[in-house]
Amino acid sequence: MLEQIDSPYDLKKLDKKDFLLLCREIRQFLIEKVSKTGGHLASNLGIVELTIALHYVFDSPVDKIIWDVGHQCYVHKMLTGRKDQFDTLRKFNGLSGFTKRAESVHDVFGAGHSSTSISAALGIAKARDLKGEKYSVVAVIGDGALTGGMALEALNDAGRSETNLIVVLNHNEMSISENVGSLSLYLSKLRTDPTYNKLKQEVDNLLNIVPPIGKSLHKYIEKIKDSVKQLVVPGMFFEEMGFTYLGPIDGHDVGGLIEVLERAKRMKGPILIHVVTKKGKGYKFAEKFPEKFHSAAPFDIQTGKFVNEGQATYSDVFGKTLTEMALKDDEIVAITAAMPEGTGLTHFAKLIPERFFDVGIAEQHATTFAAGMAVQGYKPYFAVYSTFLQRAYDQIIHDVCIQKLPVVFAIDRAGIVGEDGETHQGVFDLSYLRPIPNIAIMSPKDANELVEMIKLSRNLDFPVAIRYPRGKAGKFDITRECSIEFGKAELVCEGKEIAIFALGRMVEKALKAKEILKASDLQPFIVNLRFVKPLDEELILDISNKVKFIVTVEDNVIVGGVGSAILELLNSTGIHKPVLRLGFPDKFIEQGDVESLFKKYNLDAESIANTILQKYKEMR
Repeated sequence: MLEQIDSPYDLKKLDKKDFLLLCREIRQFLIEKVSKTGGHLASNLGIVELTIALHYVFDSPVDKIIWDVGHQCYVHKMLTGRKDQFDTLRKFNGLSGFTKRAESVHDVFGAGHSSTSISAALGIAKARDLKGEKYSVVAVIGDGALTGGMALEALNDAGRSETNLIVVLNHNEMSISENVGSLSLYLSKLRTDPTYNKLKQEVDNLLNIVPPIGKSLHKYIEKIKDSVKQLVVPGMFFEEMGFTYLGPIDGHDVGGLIEVLERAKRMKGPILIHVVTKKGKGYKFAEKFPEKFHSAAPFDIQTGKFVNEGQATYSDVFGKTLTEMALKDDEIVAITAAMPEGTGLTHFAKLIPERFFDVGIAEQHATTFAAGMAVQGYKPYFAVYSTFLQRAYDQIIHDVCIQKLPVVFAIDRAGIVGEDGETHQGVFDLSYLRPIPNIAIMSPKDANELVEMIKLSRNLDFPVAIRYPRGKAGKFDITRECSIEFGKAELVCEGKEIAIFALGRMVEKALKAKEILKASDLQPFIVNLRFVKPLDEELILDISNKVKFIVTVEDNVIVGGVGSAILELLNSTGIHKPVLRLGFPDKFIEQGDVESLFKKYNLDAESIANTILQKYKEMR
């Protein structure tokens, strides 16, 4: 079946009785491909039938289907002509793991972060109305993304808009519940039946033209109707917001889904269809461990074990260190925005559940929530990916830094993260945090330094950001005592003529570059900066006065990063020497494995050495 489909039009030519086989083939295809490339498996296995139904009922790209986050769009990509590219999924120059407008006309709106679909869909629907055009607009959002405040803001606006818009709520956090079945489907049929809605409208019109008895009777009937609704309609929350609620619907019944979607397509105003699916459906390991297979590394299909499973990551180092500290310190609390496993906090949650807070996909709330706890004497650690912390920028400034509250932002996935691409690269945090007063920013060169920085942060009475990369951490000692002095850099090795100021994981690359430069009789100073704010001005100025040429290396965009900070320092103190700033350019960095991206942007050790040598020769 799957081989016959290169577009949604091909799907419409199939007999509906063939959909069961097609679903089976799609799941087998997904498991085989993602086991090799890695990617978001569990969410895509759960949405197979719904995606088929959507593309069967609606005419993409004329009708607009907007996927929230986009991590559940693999089946959509397969049905829209991209299945032959799945060997390149999330690879350098390959198929994106999210919706991407530049990739296909069927990807109506690019995504990667959550809770954006309803806002985008409403904007598209309003634009359609202004132009006098006729097409359907559908937003597909998961129950996790619905916890984001932006989704609720959009629901509030859409519900009062009276605009034709369909929101499909994919509820995949539980098995199919008892209220999914024939009765629920019957109620949905009744409430979407044209005859029922026509009769309802005619009764309303009749009552309104028989004053004053009509108005009184109308109010009385409305009260009765609302009372009955409260009893039989499970989606009253959405009804009260202005949506017609349909569901819950079995999300693995293609026929039922098609029937409901076709009826919704003919209805007027905002519609919400509640679909219940099982995350990971069709692959026993993904069904049993949906969190592990949410964003999976390459794995063995037969055993469900991941490649390189068991090696500690920087997230593990953070989680284990914080847990160890919190077991001895009742004031430490841990906060996450729906990422307990991704940020290494599952162990903390099990051992100290009363001081662990998962607030859902709500980074803004998480930040101000942390500020509130800090006001009451607790030491909050908010563990969050660099790319997601962007969503809480106002709260960082307004609620934490202005009040100088001792919140620690544990910024995971800082720098290049690789395969998730433009929407997830953590290359902006230095630039957006550095201008904010009252916050300290630090970055460890390795896992042991991360342990020390976490311990150092405990006794600092102002906002702190500790940024560290995604990936394997190597050996580390969780019992290591903090030997880092606040605001002080580390002179890793002495040199002459050239100084390399490196930050975080770029220290290792700078050291390797130094070995390459030996062949050209160049021996640079290597400084592990550790702190971006405050800079170790004394050490930086001392070494800068000793050399002819200065180099800064960071895994952040060059604009506004640590190189800019050092350049500002040198300029303000009257030191005018050539400064080569190495980092990522003023562009969004595409997907690909981390080392390939470092090499492309001349940030691998060999490229760093060659760039330094070339600039040094030009200078002389």
